[in-house]
Amino acid sequence: MTQSALSVVNAPTPTIATADLQIGMFIHLDLGWMSHPFALSSFRITDANQIATIRSLGLARVRWSPEHSDPALLDAPVEGPAAAESTPDAQPAQNACAEPVEDASTIGRARARALRDRRIRALSAQHAAVELVERQYGEASNDWRAAADQAASDPQAAGQRMSALSRALVDKMIGARELSIRAVAQTGSDRASHALNVGVISLLLGRLCGLSEPDLSDLGVGALSHDIGKLDLPPRLHRPDDTYSASELAAYREHVALGVALGKRMGLAPGALLVIGQHHEYSDGTGFPQGVDGNRMSVASRVVALVNRYDNLCHPAPAVRAMTPHEALSFLFAQGQKRFDPAMLSSFVRMMGVYPPGSIVQLTDDRYAIVESVNAARPLKPKVMVHDPQVPREATLLIDLAHDAILGIRRSLPADQLPPPVRENLVPRHRTAWFFETSGEAATDADAGDEERVRIHH
Repeated sequence: MTQSALSVVNAPTPTIATADLQIGMFIHLDLGWMSHPFALSSFRITDANQIATIRSLGLARVRWSPEHSDPALLDAPVEGPAAAESTPDAQPAQNACAEPVEDASTIGRARARALRDRRIRALSAQHAAVELVERQYGEASNDWRAAADQAASDPQAAGQRMSALSRALVDKMIGARELSIRAVAQTGSDRASHALNVGVISLLLGRLCGLSEPDLSDLGVGALSHDIGKLDLPPRLHRPDDTYSASELAAYREHVALGVALGKRMGLAPGALLVIGQHHEYSDGTGFPQGVDGNRMSVASRVVALVNRYDNLCHPAPAVRAMTPHEALSFLFAQGQKRFDPAMLSSFVRMMGVYPPGSIVQLTDDRYAIVESVNAARPLKPKVMVHDPQVPREATLLIDLAHDAILGIRRSLPADQLPPPVRENLVPRHRTAWFFETSGEAATDADAGDEERVRIHH
């Protein structure tokens, strides 16, 4: 390691010049998730392209953690495939793999070890995928709360924060080859969770509807800020409630006008302001505050009105009236054909899947499971976590039903119909939050081997 790098290791608060970055270093970017192109703000450098990107951010120095870095890679020469093939250790390893196994018991033990190792690798990858998505969700939630907390005192700065968060979400979605929707553990307040639920799902739906990147950015800002006017209302009036008096209902509905006024002070774009002003309007003209119909609503407004209604069905003010994600989707499809754009509603159902993340289901083999993530390309075959009384939740592998020709979903049911031990195992969240994951970030039981799937079926 260079002398400058050695001096940093011994420093009380380790930092290193970006010019001295090396593959293997575990670094921390103190920029926030929305200000850089990486999946996380803290990670181990694995290639030279990442170093070049970090240097392009304009940082002179970054923090790093020697204890989390890989010493074997620091200052190690980069070897190509040809060099790797010619290493002295390569041939003995190949010969060892070619040696015949002596008897059936040895074969059985070796096969059991291989299955165990594959399961461990699959479980480790699954945990890493969940941690990645939940850390991204946590950073986005922190960014949203920072913007909301700043809205009253410095609305222009709050508007810039909200716009930057929207751009970050759009950039990471646009750059992904394939996206799935995953249920995540909520962090922070209900208002941040609702805003992110509406923001993330609206962006995914807008992407599916073919909106351009600039329109997606305005959609994201409007969706994330749609309830910003509630900051001026007492907490009791933050969620629609059938027990409101006439004056309380009028005050609640005033949050739309308050939001547009605050959005203007925040310097939000006209497209985002229109979303804030129309997120409670309906295509049949029965919404508020102006009662406009779908022909006078922007595409972005129609998206957010639909997604906002969906999340409110899942998380109503009286929690006892909450619908499961599957129930909410079924309700919208059955009764929302007039209130919402029919083509958009169909796209929404296709994107969320018949059994959206967070749905409680019973499989065709009678076991109970919770849907963890859905890929729009396979809406009837989500990834599920199955209740197994012999396996702790944290050690349970997800089953990707898309890779299973036999197992499927028989029905959806509310959590209160589950046996208590099943409910305690499968439903630790008091509310469902959704975020997106890109292809390659999710792990299932596919690597655990056919024997694992046979065991699961029986």
